[in-house]
Amino acid sequence: MSPRPGRRSELLELAVLGLLHEAPMHGYELRKRLSGVLGTFHAISYGSLYPCLKDLAARGWVVEDASSHGSRGRIVYKLTAEGKEHFQTLVAEAGPDTWEDERFGVRMAFFGRTEASVRLRILEGRRSRLEERLDALRSSLARTRERLDGYTLELQQHGMESVEREVRWLDELIETERATPSGTTDSGAPTGQPATTTSGAGNYPSAHGE
Repeated sequence: MSPRPGRRSELLELAVLGLLHEAPMHGYELRKRLSGVLGTFHAISYGSLYPCLKDLAARGWVVEDASSHGSRGRIVYKLTAEGKEHFQTLVAEAGPDTWEDERFGVRMAFFGRTEASVRLRILEGRRSRLEERLDALRSSLARTRERLDGYTLELQQHGMESVEREVRWLDELIETERATPSGTTDSGAPTGQPATTTSGAGNYPSAHGE
């Protein structure tokens, strides 16, 4: 039995499976798309991508598409039926780990392929997590305000305002989800919201309060 991958490897696995669920891709294109899903601060090297693809292939979730090669003879990777089933299992999860900063962004990138009830649980969980963080930040600032210099105080307030902005943004997303009878539009995105699989996870407001 292969060892359980670490959290960063799990995120990469989810992102790769999600992108290949859209269409077969060669390594160069996949690496380029991953930067949009994982964010600009998570540059993916080929030294990380190809071992991930090799592992997914060993599990039977990805195959090299021999009938379709990209330009310059690049190998094209394709999701198998088992890979699609595993991806659907992953996007059905809505536990506390899906509310965390990095995983939330990746999960939202594939909300177009996520059940409406699962999307709502993740959004509400994320909001709850940030509200807890916001309470802790406010308490900390109230205790230490008098001992902070001006620059540190500005930094703390900036972090708190960032969290407040994301909470407001989540409120809007949750309201939209609850107001949409079917939960999705034909494009797979919540009504009034862009399809997240093309925009990437790097576009959601981040909280810098920690």
